[in-house]
Amino acid sequence: MERLIVTEDGSHSLFSAQFNQQYHSLQGALNESKHIYINLGLKPFLENATETVHVFEMGFGTGLNAFLAWQLADALQKPVHYISVEAYPVTLEEAATLNYEALIGGSGFLKLHEASWSETHQLSEFFIFQKENTHIQDFTSDKMFDVIFYDAFDPRAQPELWTEEIFSSVAAQTHPGGVLVTYSSKGIVKRALAAAGFKVERHKGPGRKTHVLKAIRS
Repeated sequence: MERLIVTEDGSHSLFSAQFNQQYHSLQGALNESKHIYINLGLKPFLENATETVHVFEMGFGTGLNAFLAWQLADALQKPVHYISVEAYPVTLEEAATLNYEALIGGSGFLKLHEASWSETHQLSEFFIFQKENTHIQDFTSDKMFDVIFYDAFDPRAQPELWTEEIFSSVAAQTHPGGVLVTYSSKGIVKRALAAAGFKVERHKGPGRKTHVLKAIRS
């Protein structure tokens, strides 16, 4: 059972005893997700899109990133096809304790958790959702992606998910000009992304976090 925690902006997160990691920044789960994955990653790409934008998320976690992406797709009336990989899913009961709808508005958050695995779900006119209960090393898709949300646990907890090999596999399924965004700005992450063919940029992080990364597929 994951433990519920309240972050500084009032939004909920969970703590994983298995990995000794919280799912989001303690400075604010909602602020972190909006700043990195939406405002730095998806929003600028989606605003200029003329066709469906394909998003791949490494680490479905609480579902906050997917919920925000769904809301943005509907608000901009731009179609998004969203695929998320999660090897250690939270339970529906744990998801039901999270306060994202109360803070953000909207509805349908639990539909993300109730959705069956390995099937596509048309959750709205503009949002198609699919999730895979697997490790990224075992994930395959016939899709090429435009935006990557890389939201694995910290490299200290899951070093195997932050390697040149993993990022090369991700790069192979990312369109040229596609972007990868992540909260980690560690040197090993920057070097692995660059070696995998991404142009790596450092950007101001949310709250007191100094930097986050945006990587563009060459």
